[in-house]
Amino acid sequence: MKTLQKISKFLSDYTSIVVIAVAVITFLVPVMMAWVNQLLFMDPVGNKFTSQSIIIGVIMFSMGLTLTTQDFKILAQRPLDICIGAGAQYLIMPFLAFGITRLLHLPDAIALGLILVGCCPGGVSSNIMSYLCGGDVAFSVGMTTVSTLLSPVMTPLLVSFLASGTKIAVKGLPMFVSIIETVILPIAIGFVLNYFFGKKKVFQELQKVMPGIAVLGLACVVGGVISSQGSKFFTSGAVIFAAVLLHNSLGYLLGYTAGRITGMNTAKKRTISIEVGMQNAGLATNLATTTAQFAAAPESAVICAVSCVWHSISGTLLAGFFAGLDKKKLK
Repeated sequence: MKTLQKISKFLSDYTSIVVIAVAVITFLVPVMMAWVNQLLFMDPVGNKFTSQSIIIGVIMFSMGLTLTTQDFKILAQRPLDICIGAGAQYLIMPFLAFGITRLLHLPDAIALGLILVGCCPGGVSSNIMSYLCGGDVAFSVGMTTVSTLLSPVMTPLLVSFLASGTKIAVKGLPMFVSIIETVILPIAIGFVLNYFFGKKKVFQELQKVMPGIAVLGLACVVGGVISSQGSKFFTSGAVIFAAVLLHNSLGYLLGYTAGRITGMNTAKKRTISIEVGMQNAGLATNLATTTAQFAAAPESAVICAVSCVWHSISGTLLAGFFAGLDKKKLK
């Protein structure tokens, strides 16, 4: 168990290197991660359930294992911060995505993909980034938890509203069902297990392994995305990369600004910046490739895939930048 815990810590400390390495290798040898996209079954509303869906569920399960009743008490004690964070999450990124689609005159399918990324909750990897950059980890987990719990309602609702100007019909129910299956249910199972067994030593030892599993899961999701969509990255035009870069970078900037305007301390400003800028693009990609209604817009998955890869890389770069500032101050 100690060996597994050491491996888990290594993976957590070098998340960016692991993700980038898997991304590069998969781009060169796409078949290596083809298993991630394997269809397992269809759910009652016509959504595809793939190996990627299972992996995202495992990542969410690992997050659920870290949640305790004390976490929810903390959220109750600092509701204003969480409300500001969740509000920034579901106001900045969705409407920023919509504005960028209009500014760059993106085709309908590509615009739908960017809007979908913008309307997804914060990614679980943002908690790791917040930890690495000296952010407020409890605040980060709180923001991710609340935005994720709201996602079955907020994501379909916002996508339906913001994509109404496109010629692609968007319905909320398939997305709602998919998010419940791959996000909410695994988190709930993890939380319940932690509630009943969290004080047992064996369970606590097992919890220490989960961050590494989450990192491997993230790397597999990125690898699966590149395996299926990587060949289209450089044939889809530079505009996709420009849109993703603008969306992500402005998300970090506006998130930090929101924290500054509301008087948050440095740790919280860093956290809200990362939480807002780093979307759960892996979930967006899963929705774009497995939800029945997106079959009419397969190109939407490409920009979701590019976002998935870039958010994972840029998040680690930003965390490193913040950590570097702290090292300079110590000197």
